[in-house]
Order: sequence, then C-alpha cells, then structure tokens
Amino acid sequence: MTDAWVGFFGSVIVGVLTLIGVLVSNSRSQAVTETKLEALTREVREHNNFARRMPVVEEQIRALSRRVGDLEHENR
Repeated sequence: MTDAWVGFFGSVIVGVLTLIGVLVSNSRSQAVTETKLEALTREVREHNNFARRMPVVEEQIRALSRRVGDLEHENR
C-alpha cells in the first residue's frame, strides 16, 4: 500500500509542477503576443493617418500641376 501512496503523491507533484510550468509559459507567450499586437496597432494607426492625408496631397499636386501648366501656357 505504501508504494501506491508514493506513486500517487509523486504523480500529484509532477502534475502540479507541470501545471505551474504551463501557466508560466502561457503568461510569457501572452506577454509577447500583447507586445506584438501593440506594435501592429501603432503601425496601423500610422498607415491610417497616412491614408487620410494622401487625397489632400494628391489634390494639392493636381492644383500645382494646373498652375504650372497655366504658367507655361502664358510664357509661350
């Protein structure tokens, strides 16, 4: 009977240690995932800001092109 109890408690100890290892590993993995997610969120915000400004820049380029064309036409 003593061997059965030793085996039982040994299994319980191994199970608890395994559980602790899994929890620590998952928390570290979660921290890495959160860090990557924050970096991606920052990049998306920068891209969205750029995408919002591009139509304004394109319109300004069109206006400048028209002005340059008008000036070239006047100088001929």
